[in-house]
Amino acid sequence: MPADATWYTSSYSNDQGGNCVQAAHLDDNTMAIRDTKNPTGPAFTFTGGAWSAFLNTLTTAKEH
Repeated sequence: MPADATWYTSSYSNDQGGNCVQAAHLDDNTMAIRDTKNPTGPAFTFTGGAWSAFLNTLTTAKEH
């Protein structure tokens, strides 16, 4: 994971200390996702296409 990655907190997260995630756009057209409670731990990375498919799946599931 690049040390200079700019992480942002999910818009679905809140300040109540719950289960939150952070995301970062990486230079090679990938997305990285990590747990806010473990910022130095592992992160999942997705290609641009895989990230889009993941978000589309979540959107579809939320609508049903």
